[in-house]
Amino acid sequence: MAEQDPDDNQGLALHRIGVRFGGLVALDDVSLRVPPGRTVGVIGPNGAGKTTLFNVVCGFVPPATGAITLDGRALRPKPHRLTRLGIARTLQGVGLFGGLSVLDNVLAGTGHAATAGFAAALFGLPRSERDERRRRGDAMEALRLCGVAEHAPTLPGGLPYAVRKRVALARALVARPRLLLLDEPAGGLGADEITGLGELIRGLDCSVLLVEHHMDLVMSICDDILVLDFGKPVAFGSPGEIRANDAVTAAYLGEAA
Repeated sequence: MAEQDPDDNQGLALHRIGVRFGGLVALDDVSLRVPPGRTVGVIGPNGAGKTTLFNVVCGFVPPATGAITLDGRALRPKPHRLTRLGIARTLQGVGLFGGLSVLDNVLAGTGHAATAGFAAALFGLPRSERDERRRRGDAMEALRLCGVAEHAPTLPGGLPYAVRKRVALARALVARPRLLLLDEPAGGLGADEITGLGELIRGLDCSVLLVEHHMDLVMSICDDILVLDFGKPVAFGSPGEIRANDAVTAAYLGEAA
């Protein structure tokens, strides 16, 4: 299996990560690096450990062994602190607030960037007003980037699922992350919608870690791909190398090509 150098200091790196749930080994000695400006995919059959790996990076699951670093510095991720590190994420589904407009849902992703402070907002000081205008401008820019700005005043519940997925993506992008974590972003989308999503992701100005089972999307947008099987890394390489790898065929089909 081709391997990265997880000791390169730039970007996010997982170093020999192991996770166990009781007697079940969910991840076993998994190393991976997401360099600046690269899109890295993680694939594998059901139960391979993809979601567990994503949850480790997000801070939902602490690893039993191994370490995570960001630019060479030890990282113990916590879900509520990721944005301050320049990391944004989307999860399976959409997770939008049904009682808030599309714009207000995206504004919820800018909370870390509010600079005016509580007192200024409470008393309506000019600094608070400027801060609010800036945040709303950032939210509209994210919606335009995702092609859904026309839905800004709309409640999300009545929108098509593909549009809501783009709103959720805009909420992550409004933070202008250096690293975007995408968990099954193509889930529930049709072929044309997946193609449009791929075009959008390819145009982003950040690193991307993608956990996905739609192979067409993975192969079209990823620079590098890690294949897991029963929690173990079985292949790593470019899309072309992964397509030609017998170990990948065996992982998915149970036999070598």
